[in-house]
Amino acid sequence: MAKQSIHKREFDNGLVLLAESMEWLESAAFALLLPAGFTRDPVDQLGVANFACEMLQRGCADMSNRQFSDALENNGIDRSSSVSTTHASYGAAMPAEKLPDALSLFADMVRRPHLPEDQLEEGRMVCFHEIRGMEDDLAQKVMLDLRRRHYSDPYGRSAQGTMESVQAITNDQIRSFHESFYHPQGAILSVAGNIDFAELEDNIERLFGDWQASPLADIAETAPDRAYHHIEHDSSQTHIGIGYPSVWYSHPDYYQARGAVGVLSDGMSSRLFTEVREKRGLCYSVYASCHSLRDRGSVLCYAGTTTEQAQETVDVMLAELNRLAEGIEPDELLRLKAKIKSSLIMQQESSAARSGSMAADWYFLGRIQTLDEIGATIDALSCDSINNYLSKHPPKDFNVVTLGAKQLEMPSGVL
Repeated sequence: MAKQSIHKREFDNGLVLLAESMEWLESAAFALLLPAGFTRDPVDQLGVANFACEMLQRGCADMSNRQFSDALENNGIDRSSSVSTTHASYGAAMPAEKLPDALSLFADMVRRPHLPEDQLEEGRMVCFHEIRGMEDDLAQKVMLDLRRRHYSDPYGRSAQGTMESVQAITNDQIRSFHESFYHPQGAILSVAGNIDFAELEDNIERLFGDWQASPLADIAETAPDRAYHHIEHDSSQTHIGIGYPSVWYSHPDYYQARGAVGVLSDGMSSRLFTEVREKRGLCYSVYASCHSLRDRGSVLCYAGTTTEQAQETVDVMLAELNRLAEGIEPDELLRLKAKIKSSLIMQQESSAARSGSMAADWYFLGRIQTLDEIGATIDALSCDSINNYLSKHPPKDFNVVTLGAKQLEMPSGVL
């Protein structure tokens, strides 16, 4: 891999600027993370973080909604936005020479939004559409319910809120949320591509240097209700979600856990795909993935199947999860390493992917991992190291959610 040139600057107001020069590219991209995730939603305003994210993009500074959209399009800027557990995230990718223009536009958007009252109902309709889409996507619905029951509140919430909560949100509440949580303290701006760091740093100082910080209150938690839960739904399909505790991204054993889950679910030779789908034909979709918050983690698994095959599907999935504790084989590890390294090579060719991964590294680790460092960590994985991890951290304490016409039987001792 090419030698990486990574820079960092922490501004006095708390904003952290991260940058990596990728001179071989003609593009640049950035990710701006603000401490305005859905865990900051008041209990009587669920969905307000997501609603605010939508409304922020409807005009800012001296630009109307239409003028703002035209400015992005005329500069060839592709944008994205989302709300996660802890952050409202805004991303953009563009030709490298348009980076200053893009940063200026986004600075206006997050610092000086109009939040127009006359577009509130249009924004609400967008939020309603997202909620309906989530309700219609039964696979997503079961996994959201699994997260809600696996993590403490507010960490297990849905970003979208409910139809009732979003209907009640006012423009004043959106404005109050913006004023309370759109601050530089805890904000991360990560830039990657064909950039000059000195010029970038000067530009960020001009755009964000006078942004006033504000302290963030601690988040109170309510313990989850962990037990088997079935969602009754008249359907010929059954959706299955299984979760169990695991280490988190900053934990020293994270890549051991990631390797074990990769054996379960990375590719068509993985155990879940082979045992549940290929050998038995039990489902049309099955996977497992690591999920991490800053100080806790889990493995979340999903399968979609028919009502008739649902019981056998959940039995085989749980059996495979339990069998994982017996260890992995050399050929499984070889395939896993090849797949992970392929994704690292692809990341080296994408400024957008790299800006996102650097922002995540800083939030979770407080430092930036180079691709060479990650590659060396993957190379160091062995059957012995992963099996040793699994002997100490076997999959257990399963949390199961199903959605379909029939409730399933859980094997004794599973929950």
